[in-house]
Formats: sequence, structure tokens, C-alpha cells
Amino acid sequence: MNWNVAAVMTTDVVTVGPDTVYKEVVERLHDRRVSAAPVVDTESRVLGVVSEADLLLKEERRDSRPGSSFLRPHGDAARAQALNAAALMTSPAVTVGPDATLTEAARLMHRRRVKRLPVVDADGRLVGIVSRADLIQVYLRSDDSIATEIRDEVLLRELAIDPDTVTVTVEEGVVRLEGQVETKSLAPITARLVGAVQGVVAVENRLRWKLDDTALGVPEDPLAPRYSADERP
Repeated sequence: MNWNVAAVMTTDVVTVGPDTVYKEVVERLHDRRVSAAPVVDTESRVLGVVSEADLLLKEERRDSRPGSSFLRPHGDAARAQALNAAALMTSPAVTVGPDATLTEAARLMHRRRVKRLPVVDADGRLVGIVSRADLIQVYLRSDDSIATEIRDEVLLRELAIDPDTVTVTVEEGVVRLEGQVETKSLAPITARLVGAVQGVVAVENRLRWKLDDTALGVPEDPLAPRYSADERP
């Protein structure tokens, strides 16, 4: 399975138009049990997003007292007076493409401090929506699926390592690598690429190597005990 945004996004998206009135926005979110909806034009292009947080600005205004600084910045005070989605929405929307990786989507959410991303095609038209909950679905992958991808895609295809020389064990998403690779520098590279496989929780790197290419090309006996710099006799 190709674990990108398209694989986990919701395609049946609750949307509103820019002229949708405040009460209808509330009803639509409530009826569909969602916390936000993209605002789209007649061609399904995303104009913005309206969320429960946006809707609550009106409630905050109602409870504000004279001299209160409840609604800041000033734009929030204006949006608290909004009558339709166009005046209420957060715009421009933070969006993502369907081919983006789950890591890219997660970083974008974190950086922009949003809980969901409308998914748009090359023309900016809405094709789905992805949430934080969608992104963690990757950790539901079976251990066998993860192990197969590591052997076929990482070891064989990316690194040209014979999978028979490295034992891959996966338990509850934690990967243990055992066996021997050609060089010392290849061991951490292998572990890093394995750690990037979708669904991997952690990597235990127990790989040995034939040659220590980090010590001026001097070969190291792969069967010899390994010491830290302070422990060597």
C-alpha cells in the first residue's frame, strides 16, 4: 500500500459555500459530527476553512464586558459579527496535495498549528480532507506488512543488500535489525531508512559489518568484540 495522504483521507467531505449563513454552518457541523468544514466555491475550489473555534467567537463576544480584551486580535472581533461563512472563515486555507507523504502532512499540521488539512488537486479543487486521526492510521499496519516492505523496498531495492544477510524482526511496530552489512557506515544508514518506513515506531540496530570504512579504510574483524573508544584495551 502506498501510504500517502490519498490513502488515508476522507473523501466524503462536509463543505459549505461562502454565502452559507451562520446557523446553517452550525447545523451542518453538528449533524455530520465534524469540527470544521472547508468553504468552497461553485467549482469546488477551497476558499478557506470554518471551524468550531471560529463559530465560538460569537459566543465570546456575547459574554464580553466593557473594556474586556477577550477578542484579540482585532480581526477576531470583526469575525464575531459574521453572518456567513465568507466572513467567518480562516483564509487562505492550509492545504495539502493527495500525493504528499503522511510525514509531510504531519509536519505541515504541526508547523501551521492546524488539526486538519483540506486535500486539493493541482487546480486547487477539493478532493478530500485529512485529520490528525487519519495520519496515525499508519500505525495500525501489521508487523508482517512492515517487515515485508523493509526487506523488499529498503534492503533489496534501495540499498542492494541481500535480505538473507539481515534478519528483520518486527513486534508492535518496533523493528530489530540483526545480521551483517558490508561497511560500518552502512549500518546507521540502513537503520535510518528503516525508521522512515511508515508505521515503524522505533528501530533497534544490532547490525554488524565486514569493513570499518570510518577508520581510514582499515578493515575490522566482524566477529571481534566491539568496544567504545574508552573501553578499548
